[in-house]
Amino acid sequence: MKKTLNKILPKAYGLYFNSLAIFSRKKAAEKAFLLFCTPRKGRVKPHQKSFLDAAKSETIKAEGVNIQIYNWKGNKDTILLLHGWESNSFRWKNLISILTKEDYNIIALDAPGHGYSGSKTFTAVMYSEAIKPVVEKYKPKHILAHSIGGMSAIYYHHNVGDNGVEKIITLGSPSEFLPFITSYKEILGLNENIMKAIGEHFFRLFGFKMHEFSTAKFVENFDTAGLLIHDKFDKVTPVSGSEKVHENWKKSELVKTEGFGHSLHQDEVSKKVLAFLKS
Repeated sequence: MKKTLNKILPKAYGLYFNSLAIFSRKKAAEKAFLLFCTPRKGRVKPHQKSFLDAAKSETIKAEGVNIQIYNWKGNKDTILLLHGWESNSFRWKNLISILTKEDYNIIALDAPGHGYSGSKTFTAVMYSEAIKPVVEKYKPKHILAHSIGGMSAIYYHHNVGDNGVEKIITLGSPSEFLPFITSYKEILGLNENIMKAIGEHFFRLFGFKMHEFSTAKFVENFDTAGLLIHDKFDKVTPVSGSEKVHENWKKSELVKTEGFGHSLHQDEVSKKVLAFLKS
């Protein structure tokens, strides 16, 4: 029954948006994009609470949104951790135990619409705006980010430039935004009329077109050292994304794993991260 509903509901939404666009393309686009940007999960679960609550530091305002900050204190370089879509800072628990033993000072944040942070919606642009005041206050030397967190970190770094960040590590991060909206179109069965309207809405919001959001382009002038770790068989974000970014990022290293999946929680990944931080 649940599987049947999971198939029917997206098509029902698609039919609604397609129909609404006949009368108001703008309103249909706004509603369709809002649904696209609304996480279904990622808030703190009961079994995650004690670990995160012990490290709660403060909340910082970013474009009017309360962003939850965590701090695991250490005396070495400060590392900023950025989780991915429908997740929260708990996803770093295993790696945090390794980094704290090495005495790194760890800062993590919950993205907008995730964990303890405010907002019901999320975009990579919103995430990048949340990163900015955190970097300004805590001055991390390194950023470690998973999935769309990596996309947001690169977009932030591209916009801000000289911010004291020396190394950026991404795990299973995508390169292009357009495939996500294309997949959304196929799942909901959206027609070309509504898709064109969504493109116009996107431009009104962000001032650039959907195909222009490309981390492979953003890294072209990076002078920062980068480590890209991506599994060859990642079914969520294809490894081709990190390959494209690596081609354009002069000071980057690409590590391809096999059979580690999208989450990349394995000890082998942690060891590569630690070795890169120490290099």
